[in-house]
Amino acid sequence: MEVTTAHGPAELVLDEVDGPAFLLVLTHGSNGGVDAPDLLAVREAALGLGGAVARVTQPFRYAGRRAPGAPARQDEAWLEIVEPLRERFAGVPLVQGGRSNGARVACRTAAAAGAAGVVALAFPLHPPGKPEKTRVGELRAAGVEVLVVNGDRDPFGVPDEADAAHVVVLAGERHDLSRDPAEVGRAVEPWLRKWASRRQAADTRTARPVRTGRE
Repeated sequence: MEVTTAHGPAELVLDEVDGPAFLLVLTHGSNGGVDAPDLLAVREAALGLGGAVARVTQPFRYAGRRAPGAPARQDEAWLEIVEPLRERFAGVPLVQGGRSNGARVACRTAAAAGAAGVVALAFPLHPPGKPEKTRVGELRAAGVEVLVVNGDRDPFGVPDEADAAHVVVLAGERHDLSRDPAEVGRAVEPWLRKWASRRQAADTRTARPVRTGRE
């Protein structure tokens, strides 16, 4: 489905389930799409846990561009995309995420979107060869639990444990996380399971007791 934003149309691919435990909204990197192997692996993990999954092609990629443009414009468009999803899945925990540039967007907008957590795949800590130009502030600004999954051979660097709730470093993987996508799904699954468990616990607490005629 197509979603209109102030910065051009975006596209959503939505996997719905009955009574979703959570909503996971994923997006791509600067040069890729929503069918990237690592994103598909995370999608499968989420669906296996009873989550609904929306994969977002942002306006710049939908228009065929490779450069995302100004972060502020990208973030504004993202929030316009997420808003109708929040309405559609009212009361369901929102987890948002993406790979590379998409991970940056998910971190920067987490608080404004009302996200409960962020999945950051191949978070580009700094441009290759320029560690002094760190983007660690974006991770810290998320204000919610962030799961980072990076490869140990990523030229964009690997975030430190102190800068996110959880950091998983996959041996032999580079920035595309394509050597073993299934391992990416396995790395994310336990973290996503928390959100499913929390929703189930909340539903149990708010459920009304069943009254019988003997009471």
